[in-house]
Amino acid sequence: MNIASILAKKGDKAYTVRPDQPIREALGLLAKHNVGALIAVDEAGHPVGILSERDVVREAAKNERVFGMKVTDIMTRDVITGSPHDDLMTVAHTMTERRIRHLPVVDKGRLIGIVSIGDIVKTQRDKYQGELDTLQAQVLGE
Repeated sequence: MNIASILAKKGDKAYTVRPDQPIREALGLLAKHNVGALIAVDEAGHPVGILSERDVVREAAKNERVFGMKVTDIMTRDVITGSPHDDLMTVAHTMTERRIRHLPVVDKGRLIGIVSIGDIVKTQRDKYQGELDTLQAQVLGE
């Protein structure tokens, strides 16, 4: 299985924000769309950063003026991205080791979606449940 299989089920919607937008607006987008991260994109739509709930909380813990800041001030700039053909086990390993919960998916330089660690866990769980059901049917002779 690969990332493309997840995007085929969940869709390719990835919510974005501009780096120059105020944090307050970004928080509104996170809440409106009920997501944990926004991908910061440049004018051409290329990912230049990612803003997660964690980024905002960490900044708010040390800086009471967080609401007056811009996305670019606190976003994570070194964005780790995936491609549609990336194997889920490899992606799960990378996300676990790098402690990231959201992975923008890029194909030919273009943002095509985002997957979360929850998406990956759910896909793996469904795969294993299907295999278990098949084995039970074979053993029980159904």
